[in-house]
Amino acid sequence: MKKIYLAVLFIFTIAIQSCGIYSFSGTNIQSDVKTIQIDYFPNNAILVEPTLSQTFTQDLQDLFLKQTNLNLVKSGGDLQFEGEITGYKINPMTATADQTASQNRLTITVNVRFFNNKLEDDNFEKTFSHYYDYDADVILTGSSLDDAFSEIFERITQDIFNASVAKW
Repeated sequence: MKKIYLAVLFIFTIAIQSCGIYSFSGTNIQSDVKTIQIDYFPNNAILVEPTLSQTFTQDLQDLFLKQTNLNLVKSGGDLQFEGEITGYKINPMTATADQTASQNRLTITVNVRFFNNKLEDDNFEKTFSHYYDYDADVILTGSSLDDAFSEIFERITQDIFNASVAKW
């Protein structure tokens, strides 16, 4: 009986201690990091879509506010993001028998500089990119453009999140 009691106590102790290092959001943020600064990402791509910069910056800010307990600040953040949109291009992907495009691909590329002012070894500059395929007879405006941005930005912002605070 005493051995069972000790085994249960040991397992319980291990379980409680291991919970202390687990994060439900998957982040690996130091306890002294309290603020995040996400600067406006200007569109420096050759093709300029007017809403691109604002939408991307807002989506990145929203992701960090939803998945962390960090406070968004305009300057002096413990974690800082800056960068620019460097690519916005549409390429034909598949052709039909009469040599016209049947499918196009919108690709957006973002250059990101990340600074961890509490742990400078985490700093990086990386390029993130994703695409959206659509039928050639679709014109990317209105809701179709919103759908494309939503899919592309969801992937890019999650990749940025993973590279910076989830350490994936």
